Amino acid sequence: MSEWQKSDWRKKPRVQMPDYTDAALLAEVEGQLSKYPPLVFAGEARRLKSQLGEASRGEAFLLQGGDCAESFEQFSADAIRDTFKVMLQMAMVLTYGAKVPVIKVGRMAGQFAKPRSAPTETVNGVELPSYRGDIINELAFTPEARIPDPRKMLQAYTQAAATLNLLRAFSTGGFADMSRVHSWTLGYTDSEKTERYHEIASRIQDTIDFMAAAGITADTTHEFSTVEFYTSHESLLLEYEEALTRLDSTSGNWLAGSGHMIWIGDRTRQPDGAHVEFARGVLNPIGLKCGPSMTSEDLKLLMAKLNPQNEAGRLTLIARFGAGSVGDHLPRLIKTVQEEGANVLWTCDAMHGNTIKSSTGYKTRPFESVLREVREFFEVHSAEGTIPGGVHFEMTGQDVTECTGGIHAVSDEDLSDRYHTACDPRLNASQSLELAFLVAEELTRRRNDSPNRAVG
Repeated sequence: MSEWQKSDWRKKPRVQMPDYTDAALLAEVEGQLSKYPPLVFAGEARRLKSQLGEASRGEAFLLQGGDCAESFEQFSADAIRDTFKVMLQMAMVLTYGAKVPVIKVGRMAGQFAKPRSAPTETVNGVELPSYRGDIINELAFTPEARIPDPRKMLQAYTQAAATLNLLRAFSTGGFADMSRVHSWTLGYTDSEKTERYHEIASRIQDTIDFMAAAGITADTTHEFSTVEFYTSHESLLLEYEEALTRLDSTSGNWLAGSGHMIWIGDRTRQPDGAHVEFARGVLNPIGLKCGPSMTSEDLKLLMAKLNPQNEAGRLTLIARFGAGSVGDHLPRLIKTVQEEGANVLWTCDAMHGNTIKSSTGYKTRPFESVLREVREFFEVHSAEGTIPGGVHFEMTGQDVTECTGGIHAVSDEDLSDRYHTACDPRLNASQSLELAFLVAEELTRRRNDSPNRAVG
């Protein structure tokens, strides 16, 4: 790996990346970023990799969630707090179901760029370049707004640094106290519509009460009042990624300093492409989106390139097939992994394969489809005797109306009420927590059915 250089990706074919028109300005921005401190540190990335290795063995469970694409305009401390809060609630419920630690990884502090299905879009007969996320261009449908501007990378860095600063304060400053988190969850289960989840919430409370009676409280135990929270994003804009890549003095390896975990999308996973070339050289845990078009041969090549040492926790395979299609694709990929003897962590992205256009014209995701894909993911792993190690959701702590269904039954007609996403529809706070309870039920069922396996 010592021969790898962080700019090697520039020699490879690139897709889903902007063509900047001002080369001098781009070089100036990259030079500035290369002098800035990294956003994360090598020790944190190594610790996350170790924990993901535990999840691959069923000794932990991964919860990865957050924004589809972070926005400059909607950036606020309250929005960060609300998403962090819901992820803590989800993790509390999942810990009960899995009976193992839950690794909390946010799609935050770096999820600014988005791949698009087409390079341009047409509105009222006018064709313009597609919006690719706030780190690249702007959502407004004007020629000027859609020109890629490298200076946006500096704004993205500043926002990511501020986000991480607040997340670290929340993680260690008492906000994450277990009793406080569960009191929020209990409030959610007070409603008649959530009665089925009340028993789980009550059992969690009984456990906390027992621990308190035994003298284990936030005042006596550091772990009771703090959490480890990591950040992740799709490694899409490689000029930004390269500029924040640093040499780790401890190991002599390169660190992608933009986030603890980076992933390669389903549209950018070409084995000989720029994105795979960049990811293979950094020490961070790497995620790899696996959609219906992933072939066994490509998966073999990608596993060999991205994890040549077959290191546990290094590679997370994120399955995203769509409800009704998991059984058509996941078993053959599991077989490929087994044939190669590869160490991987399997997780389920139940969002990206379930996007539809509603009757009112909005892009949405039916909650029932999301839930169905999660159940199919668990069913396939149960049948194959393998471990379903995590879930990956696009969600927010805000009360948006972007995905239909759930306990509060968001309808097609409701979508226009609070549809705020710039790209893909997200689960709102209520839908996210409901999904956590349903996944906890699934984990409990699997654990009871398979007493010799921690998860699955």
